[in-house]
Amino acid sequence: MSENSVGKSYPRVDARGKVTGQTLYSGDLNMKGMLHMKILMAERPHARVKDIRVEKALAAPGVVAVYTAKDVPLNEYGLQIPDQPVLCGPGASKPHTDIVRFVGDQVAVVVANSEVEAEAAMKLIEVDYEDLPLLSDPITAMRPDAPLLHPDRGDTNVCVHYKIRKGDVDAAFAKAAVIVEGEYHTPVQEHAYLQPEAGLAYIDEQGLVTVEAAGQWTHADRETIAHALDLPNEKIRVVYPAIGGAFGGREDMSVQIVLALAAWKLQRPVKIVWSRRESMIGHGKRHEVFLKARWGADSEGKLVAAESELVGDGGAYMYTSNKVLGNAAITSTGPYFIPNVKVDVYGVYTNNLPGAAFRGFGAPQALFMAESQMNKLAEKLGMDAVEFRLLNALRDGDTLGVGTPAPNPVSVVECIEAARDKFGWKKRKDRRRKTVDGKKSSTVRGRGFAAGFKNVGFSFGYQENCWAKVEIHGNGAMDRVIVHHAGAEVGQGTHTVMIQMAAQVLGVPESKVELRTSDSATQGNPGSASASRLTFMAGNSIKGAAEAALAKWNVEERPAIAEFKYLAPRTTPFDKETGYSMPNFQYAYVAQAAEVEVDTETGHVRVIRLVSADDVGKAINPDLVVGQIEGAVVQAHGYAVLEEYKMKDGKVLTDQFSTYLIPTIWDIPEKVESVLVEVADPNGPWGARGMGELPYLPVAPAIAAAIHDATGVWISEFPFTPERVLRALGKIV
Repeated sequence: MSENSVGKSYPRVDARGKVTGQTLYSGDLNMKGMLHMKILMAERPHARVKDIRVEKALAAPGVVAVYTAKDVPLNEYGLQIPDQPVLCGPGASKPHTDIVRFVGDQVAVVVANSEVEAEAAMKLIEVDYEDLPLLSDPITAMRPDAPLLHPDRGDTNVCVHYKIRKGDVDAAFAKAAVIVEGEYHTPVQEHAYLQPEAGLAYIDEQGLVTVEAAGQWTHADRETIAHALDLPNEKIRVVYPAIGGAFGGREDMSVQIVLALAAWKLQRPVKIVWSRRESMIGHGKRHEVFLKARWGADSEGKLVAAESELVGDGGAYMYTSNKVLGNAAITSTGPYFIPNVKVDVYGVYTNNLPGAAFRGFGAPQALFMAESQMNKLAEKLGMDAVEFRLLNALRDGDTLGVGTPAPNPVSVVECIEAARDKFGWKKRKDRRRKTVDGKKSSTVRGRGFAAGFKNVGFSFGYQENCWAKVEIHGNGAMDRVIVHHAGAEVGQGTHTVMIQMAAQVLGVPESKVELRTSDSATQGNPGSASASRLTFMAGNSIKGAAEAALAKWNVEERPAIAEFKYLAPRTTPFDKETGYSMPNFQYAYVAQAAEVEVDTETGHVRVIRLVSADDVGKAINPDLVVGQIEGAVVQAHGYAVLEEYKMKDGKVLTDQFSTYLIPTIWDIPEKVESVLVEVADPNGPWGARGMGELPYLPVAPAIAAAIHDATGVWISEFPFTPERVLRALGKIV
């Protein structure tokens, strides 16, 4: 028996299939009579499509069909608002859908007997464009005289504006002993998942238009596809095969709608696999953000006021900018009590790639600013960075910038102390270490500290919910347990912990639990595999369903079957003028210490050691938690030190992994040490909090502080490339 499944490092249930190659991903799927699709992208950032001529493509060898905007029943989609055409061009059912707004906008699709034939025919499509004024800078796009990218959505390109007004910042600054001002810039980041966008669509045995493609929320995908095809939700089926990474990037549609369109019209299976370049230019990225901050403290080191402005580049379409920037607004004050706060957060339409969900969801950008301000204030006050944080850290009952207390228990103090102790952080008078191993060298070492926090689950008034079903089969004993849950396994190990949680409730070995997953036709709505929510939400739904099934089993009902829909505590939206709200039902907290080496001759930054202390509430599977911490740190290290997504005039310059560099085994931190802090969340299953995004959040500011400690210079934008470091050191202009 396995009554103590929770808290055990049970092996991943999907490991063997994935490492042996038996598991099928979207690009591995094949069906008899299958056709192949290629998509013509605009390759220009802003233009009107005047005419599309497809006759030559239709006449090309192997071509079965060519589709343009006029073939889409309801030519619009979007996870938050339907502001994006499925296909851009004339003759569509919606106005303004003849405009392309970024290089990856889709203009036409070709379906042929082979991928080679589809690609050859795609090149024969003739498109007449009328180029339109380009907006590639969000600051310029905010101006009242800027051309409107979405004239049907108001008289401004500002698509998001959140305000936080708490206390009186002007009066507080007037009394502050120390004030620090700063301007910061955080970059675009490519998700770089191993599996590019791919999928297979077909008509199943029940006549449903079925799409098998990687995503993060089966039921949202189904609704989006159904809307564009103008079909009832029940006519669309979404199934997730194995998913080769997501990180938020699969929340928004890529190939699914046009696949469904072609399969529906042709009544035949249709497959597509994007190239890496298509993935790099055709789908959303992490938001670039421009930040300004003015923070003050009193002579004792207590924070008194914070005033900040954040401008996020939303790109061509909304995607999830409203939610990402809402999180940025909340986290812009860091995990600290600040009595007086003024924050303005803007999201702006431009002709760049859409800003999308990405691990951390607005918090990494906001916390780079907040934690840099904290480190600068500590230095100006002559205080140790850790002591300064402990003095100001949120505690139970303290109000956030939005004016309401963070839900208890607040554990940032425990995280700061755990990171401090594991790292061996000692107060010291000398600001930097000038040598390595006691020898004079061009290489200098430094250390830095940063903390962070982030919501668990959806926010701002949405009623969080999650469905599960559990079946118990057997006569005298439980022979088999079947758990039905549509929550996406995007590589984080959630299917493994689902089995563990069911086993824990029912007191059976994990080997007796069978999981049925990710099929919108047979399962209820799980919500998204995002917002660090799935262990929390799925755990509560599975726990509820298993307990209900167990109650039936105990009264001799065979088989014992129960469904359960978990509803999380309610939240409230921002007040439009003050931001006052209870936007989240729980937060999770993290603190990190980093040690770096900087070569002052080459500008190269090497992270020697990083300690990450994360409050996970309760580690359902400790090894998986450590895996999430290490993976997040490596991904955030790439964001901070190496990765540079470059665009010029709306066009992507780094459209391959040969030009957009992601970390290899030789680039990652030499040592990552994980500390699992477990302060139980009373609403979490067995006390668990969500933590998949947590370890990502403070990496960049911790490294920035360590670079400063080593060199004496602050660098206010990243990645911390050799060129940027040398420029900060005054060695190049």
